[in-house]
Amino acid sequence: MRHATKRIVLCGLSTVGKAFAELIEQRREQITRKYGLNLQIAAAVDIGGAAVADQGDLPLDELLRHLDAGGLVETFSPYGRPGLSGTEALASIPAQILVETTPTNLVDGEPARGHILAALNNGLDVVSANKGPLVLYYREIRNLADDKGCRILMSAATAAALPTLDVGLICLAGADVLAIEGVLNGTTNYILTRMHVEKCSYQTALQAAQEMGIAETDPTLDVEGFDTRNKMIVIANRIFDQNFGPDDVPLEGITGVTPADIDNAIAAGNVIKLVGTAARDINGLTISVAPKVLEADHPLAAVNFAEKGISYLTDTMGRVTVTGGKSSPTGAAAALLKDLIHTVILSD
Repeated sequence: MRHATKRIVLCGLSTVGKAFAELIEQRREQITRKYGLNLQIAAAVDIGGAAVADQGDLPLDELLRHLDAGGLVETFSPYGRPGLSGTEALASIPAQILVETTPTNLVDGEPARGHILAALNNGLDVVSANKGPLVLYYREIRNLADDKGCRILMSAATAAALPTLDVGLICLAGADVLAIEGVLNGTTNYILTRMHVEKCSYQTALQAAQEMGIAETDPTLDVEGFDTRNKMIVIANRIFDQNFGPDDVPLEGITGVTPADIDNAIAAGNVIKLVGTAARDINGLTISVAPKVLEADHPLAAVNFAEKGISYLTDTMGRVTVTGGKSSPTGAAAALLKDLIHTVILSD
């Protein structure tokens, strides 16, 4: 098997970035044996600077131990480069792929937007777990990637390990997608499932989710539907080649769902889920997010607790649905690794 060496600039060393580095270290021999890829982390960049391997690969096991002990990436001797930014690293370090895992910023998309644009301008493919730039600047990024002949993959930004985009882009190739429905937020789905199973109030279910660590102390992004909206924007823009933004999506969260609403759904043999929808109608393509009453035989009706699912309706293949996928830093890291492998093997 022909072996290809791919050098990576990793921007972001929070939980997902560290999980990605761990996965690369754990699976290195398997990836080489199975896919013919020699993956090297040429640089790891965080807020205060970077660690850079001028040749070859950073020693990831040593770097991770250094970080776990409370060290900073820029103090990792002898590789540390205090003050080196992501854009500077992408412009100066020989590499082929950016892996972007910095925290999502839905105000201006930075610093991830700058990292992605710098990578594309320097001829690097991009693999991103960061939704911010993809929600706010999708068309700019897509056009630049096309102009530069680069690939940009974003599965990890659309529901961690759930293969949302792989199904729509690869498995359904040749079919026309008529509609997409997604239960894409594990927190809201857990709350609604508890309300359904235990006949409890929203507040009781939310408290249980918070005690289990499924919901944040401030759950607004999840329960008000913003997370589902952002994922649906990325999915719909990629599948339908559109340019939707946050202001284009009518939004309703689950805070107004009452036990009476749940009881009425149960009495009719139905279930309530927070569903993101992208569908064609007389007005063209529209996206919306709202609690939706699903009949028992709907494929997303059985997606319960913290699981997620996505369902595609097509003209020639009928309805195709996939559910599950690990929701965790490891699940997101696995999606990044999958996309990274796809940037190479799908281009051959």
